[in-house]
Amino acid sequence: MASGAPGGTSGMAASGRYHPRLIQAAMALNDNALHVAEPLLKQHLNEDPFDVAAMRMLAELAGRIGRYRDSEALLRRAVDLSPGFTAARANLALVLYRLNRPAEAIEQLTQVVAEDPDNPGHANLQAAAFGRVGDFDGAIALYDRVLKDAPNQPRIWMSYGHILKTVGRQQDGVAAYRRAIALMPALGEAWWSLANLKTVRFDDGDIAAMEAALGEPGISDEDRFHLDFALGKAFEDRKQAEAAFRHYDAGNRLRRAKLPYDPDETERFVDRSIATFTAGFLADHAGQGCDAPDPIFILGMPRSGSTLVEQILASHSMVEGTSELPDIPVLARRDPNYPESTADFPADKYRALGEEYLKRTRVQRRTDRPCFIDKLPNNWAHLPFIHLILPKAKIIDARRHPLGCCFSNFKQHFARGQAFSYGLDDMGRYYRDYVRLMAHVDRVLPGRVHRVLYEDMVDHTEREVRRLLDYCGLAFEPACIAFHETERAVRTASSEQVRQPIFREGTEAWKPFEPWLGPLEAALGDVLDAYPAAPAAL
Repeated sequence: MASGAPGGTSGMAASGRYHPRLIQAAMALNDNALHVAEPLLKQHLNEDPFDVAAMRMLAELAGRIGRYRDSEALLRRAVDLSPGFTAARANLALVLYRLNRPAEAIEQLTQVVAEDPDNPGHANLQAAAFGRVGDFDGAIALYDRVLKDAPNQPRIWMSYGHILKTVGRQQDGVAAYRRAIALMPALGEAWWSLANLKTVRFDDGDIAAMEAALGEPGISDEDRFHLDFALGKAFEDRKQAEAAFRHYDAGNRLRRAKLPYDPDETERFVDRSIATFTAGFLADHAGQGCDAPDPIFILGMPRSGSTLVEQILASHSMVEGTSELPDIPVLARRDPNYPESTADFPADKYRALGEEYLKRTRVQRRTDRPCFIDKLPNNWAHLPFIHLILPKAKIIDARRHPLGCCFSNFKQHFARGQAFSYGLDDMGRYYRDYVRLMAHVDRVLPGRVHRVLYEDMVDHTEREVRRLLDYCGLAFEPACIAFHETERAVRTASSEQVRQPIFREGTEAWKPFEPWLGPLEAALGDVLDAYPAAPAAL
């Protein structure tokens, strides 16, 4: 949300000027002095609870610190009081998008664009929301129109590149990213987007341009860490491991400083889940969920080969690939006392939650294929919950060697989430907790989860594909072996890799960096030595 002078229909003194307190709050927001702005705005709204300008400003403040639900409530109040307050409605659309509610964002943006048709920022958000619900044709058409009218918008060119990459138009995506860089050479995310294709090799001129951008005075932290991740990839491709690690480490340190993550909290959550979801508890509630067999969950660590498994299954005539859907965490964490609160659910609540999941995810469906994939890796933390609400869903654990998997995460900048991935020790503990919960599920629900080891899939592809299809109750189809020929949208960091035949290079990529992986190895402990099994003591 943009900061600056307050807008809207109130907040003005009798003279027609804005209230001095709002001017002061706007200046504080502009300086990111949130501790100054917040009490000013709350005092103002206490005295004038109908001031929509102040509501919008307080909503912006809440959004900046991640309190999106508070921001949504304030903005809904503002547009209820002032339906023509377009700026507040546009902010509401952005908040809804960030809350992973793109269909609602699109609904608001329809009115916003009608009221303010010449603002390319609104169209950019609308196109991104179209992409989030899988309407890629609509997104591309909108970007084409916006960029025809306003071609000098580097961030919109970059967003256009993201959509083109997703639908497999790689060269067009590269051209869009390059256009963004030509317009704004220090736009770090555009450089990282090129690196993240995994198929672009930077030349000497590219490296010099990125290094020059890093040296610019006043470069933002966001541009800096994106440039560091991109330079890490550039030097890794040149087999200069020390220079590559230096940049990866710098990018991760900067990112880690801005993202709250507590590994102890993850460990406690896994402890509580293991204590809650005992064999007896699961047996007592067996069969109470929704018995629809439609969903196929692919979960585990990010960068574990899950997109490869998704592409193989989505190449089958009975399976539709969707994306990393946010719905299971939303449903699971709705109760603040989760996971213990599941013990107090009435019997019909499990079924209702399963049916709600199917209803929420219907917007992602584009075909009449009977099965669909939800590939959110972090769903591993909610696997027992998935089993309870959708007992006939298929659950696949995509697993990869801990050093290969964790280092692949360390050199990957994620657009959102995955806060554990920006520190080697944090990541080792996270992987260990993931293995702990999976080992518990294997004990209390033997055979419920099908595990795919990335290295086995690489070395014995047809055997592993047949095992996977058998688990899913699907007949073998040759297209699942020729998965790289399947044309479909892929929204993850592996989008270009799964459009190529399987290659073994990814299983060895961590080895040149082993001298710097001591903190990761220490955090993994005996999980590293026991792979692919889980340590008996877990």
